[in-house]
Amino acid sequence: MKYALCNETFGDQPFEQAFATTRELGYTGIEIAPFTLMPGATVSDVRNVPPGRRAEVKRIAADAGLEVVGLHWLLAKTEGFYLTSPDPAVQQATTDYLKELAELCGQLGGKVLVLGSPQQRNLLPGVGYEQAEEIAASVLREAMPVFGEHEVTLALEPLGPAEGDFMLTAESGVTLAQLVDSPWCRLHLDVKAMASEGKPIADIIRDNAAWTAHFHANDPNLLGPGMGEVEFEPIFAALQDTDYDGWVSVEVFKYEPSPEAIARQSIEYMQRIEAGLAG
Repeated sequence: MKYALCNETFGDQPFEQAFATTRELGYTGIEIAPFTLMPGATVSDVRNVPPGRRAEVKRIAADAGLEVVGLHWLLAKTEGFYLTSPDPAVQQATTDYLKELAELCGQLGGKVLVLGSPQQRNLLPGVGYEQAEEIAASVLREAMPVFGEHEVTLALEPLGPAEGDFMLTAESGVTLAQLVDSPWCRLHLDVKAMASEGKPIADIIRDNAAWTAHFHANDPNLLGPGMGEVEFEPIFAALQDTDYDGWVSVEVFKYEPSPEAIARQSIEYMQRIEAGLAG
């Protein structure tokens, strides 16, 4: 397995410190939330990240021995973007911003954008699910040529009902990807989200293996893998059985007892699971 860590885990620690710690703990990839590129900014807009800062972040990662996996939390802390809005102006703005994100990702050396951002995709008043799905497909479809230009994959992230009401299952993520109809639009799987489906997580992984481009490891308790009730043996067995060769990124939403402790416990647990399967 290739293990990565989501960089917002370390809060406002300088990238040099956070990335060095990430590598020391055994991770070889770093996944970046765009809003962390502009610390202190009230509103995140990657168009305000100058070329020098982009080159600097890429260098910091390389100096730490990390590969930039890609970006996630794409629309968090932004304004004016919405995946399922019926407003044509908002649709165009969202498409254009996704193009900017694809360019940024490519410049950092990343290969995947994880599209979660439930607060910018949930159903708006008067918009039914099928209409929202068609709007989202149209918004994403127009951006795909730029994704192809930078060789960046958009990975659609289903989220559980606690987060919202649009794209709640892996099946619905695949349906949207099929509507977009581009080799640069695929599926992202997240353990916390899959745990809400009422179907064994291993079965979800196997059923959607052909579409899966990226993977987040965590637990419904918002902590890391092995820190809750979800057992990862069948999850990793399914990933191995389906020849998944992408990244397994740790994404958590609680940071106690400390970011370092969570990152360490998570990777040590996953490495034990992997070693057990190999043995």
